Amino acid sequence: MSNTNTIGFIGLGVMGGPMCRNMARKHPGRVLAFDLSEDALRAVEEAGATRVPSVEALAAEAEVIFLSLPGGPQVEKVSAAIAAAGGRCDLVVDLSTTPVATARSVAADLAPNGIGFADAPVARTREAAQKGALAIMVGAPDAVFARIGPMLDYIATDVTHGGDVGAGQVLKLVNNMLVFANTVALAEMMVLGEKAGVAPEVLLEAVSKGSGDSFVLRNHGMKAMLPRVFPDKAFSPEYVLKDISYVFELAGDLGVALPAAGTARSYYETATGTDLSGRYFPGVIELVERGDMATGEGAAPRKTAGEAA
Repeated sequence: MSNTNTIGFIGLGVMGGPMCRNMARKHPGRVLAFDLSEDALRAVEEAGATRVPSVEALAAEAEVIFLSLPGGPQVEKVSAAIAAAGGRCDLVVDLSTTPVATARSVAADLAPNGIGFADAPVARTREAAQKGALAIMVGAPDAVFARIGPMLDYIATDVTHGGDVGAGQVLKLVNNMLVFANTVALAEMMVLGEKAGVAPEVLLEAVSKGSGDSFVLRNHGMKAMLPRVFPDKAFSPEYVLKDISYVFELAGDLGVALPAAGTARSYYETATGTDLSGRYFPGVIELVERGDMATGEGAAPRKTAGEAA
């Protein structure tokens, strides 16, 4: 395939928007975009993408379509619409996080229509998406992986071919579960260290030089948990639980017990019933500080601006 062929991009959210903008800036051919948000479409247009009015219109013109959607049901629905459109699309690349079984079933559903499929979920932060420095884990046949590699390089600095369809989601779910569990462990240790008389900034700096260092410590710990910055409209406990549900779905299918992962899951379940609901997930450190996990009680709802005044 010529690298000047048309790319389509569906889903311009927190991660999808920056990814589409990077593709629009770097791809020598056309990049078409579709989303329900006018603001999101305007932002990618400024980067050089062309908006289209529907999934069907995009499928009619783009040979390769990238998806960045909330989860499995959305990927199934949009992929079915692409197949039904009967356009030029002959390859769908899903950058979303979905159940492994969904990736494999979507691939099977697209194949009779002459459309290939790759699951290519992305890892790292919104900042990495903006910089084009994501990590991507790919499940695809060798020929498909070779075809999409140059396009993935527009948005990522690290791309791993994990195997056939579904392998990308396996790798992504493992990655995310480790992040979620590490965040909980770090939260407990930061609170413990501070109560024992060590300033949290000193603790993080010291541990970052030892064997306890991690991506979570340097990013979630130093940038969110230390300054207590947990904004709304970020990756919330609700989104964490979606991904964890996919982990446990896979574990159930394979008969693997995950007791440690279950303990981490309980933190995010508790967070959804507190003022941390809808906010950036490293806020679970506040559950530890408040003793919510020990008592099983949630915090009082956040006050509105009027109530706080």
